[in-house]
Amino acid sequence: MAMEAAVIEQLIREALPDAQVTIHDLRGDGDHYAAQVISTAFKGKSRVQQHQMVYAALRGKMGGELHALALSTSAPAEV
Repeated sequence: MAMEAAVIEQLIREALPDAQVTIHDLRGDGDHYAAQVISTAFKGKSRVQQHQMVYAALRGKMGGELHALALSTSAPAEV
């Protein structure tokens, strides 16, 4: 069962309201996505912790409805 990019973005934004989220469907099949997530919540967190936060936002859908998600995460650049 495929998952729409808009649903992925919505779940991430619910958990990380300030997030800038960009989703790309890598194969056009609704199963393989790349996501870039930038959030102040990531400040001071390791890359592993950042990814865990995104996976938690997906509420267990990773590996089920969502087969593959290539993640790029970061805190916003200091101005």
